[in-house]
Amino acid sequence: MPLQDFIFYFKLGWEHIISADALDHQLFILALVAIYSYHNLKQVLILVTAFTIGHSLTLLLSVLDIIRFESKWVEFLIPCTIVITAISNLFRKNFSMKSVKINYFLALGFGLIHGMGFANSIRIMLAKDQNIGWGLFGFNVGLEAGQVFMVFIILLITFFIFNYTRIKRISWVLFVSAAVFSLALKMALERIPL
Repeated sequence: MPLQDFIFYFKLGWEHIISADALDHQLFILALVAIYSYHNLKQVLILVTAFTIGHSLTLLLSVLDIIRFESKWVEFLIPCTIVITAISNLFRKNFSMKSVKINYFLALGFGLIHGMGFANSIRIMLAKDQNIGWGLFGFNVGLEAGQVFMVFIILLITFFIFNYTRIKRISWVLFVSAAVFSLALKMALERIPL
């Protein structure tokens, strides 16, 4: 039944972002969102939706067996996208909306790579399913819901930091980006596919 398929794949999409095994996605979202404050909610929601679009496109092309990638390279490239995003934050001089427009392209492009990470697993499930459309739709809605949930948590934390501490925005961005960079670099080095 389509509703049951939707619910099943929605949960998969949600867990793909929220579960303890989803550290790479969580770090990527944290790196993307670190330069924003709670005042930028609309821009951040557009940003994570761009990531979902990239992720969904790769997933669709993979499920239809139009593209395939070796998982060892994908598992290596995913933390590389996080490293690049964190470095982009570390060298940013200001946080005006004009200066952060590149993040939309990073989110969309890197969403394509992140989508490959789960494509091999879900391809088998969806290929056997007669309701591929409901499955993909449910997964992507779950993915987006998980990301929006994470964004709200991150922006809630920044709200308290910026309003109730003396921590400056630049210090927050540098701290978060450096921490994400170091964790993602460790992941990338561990996953070098040679």
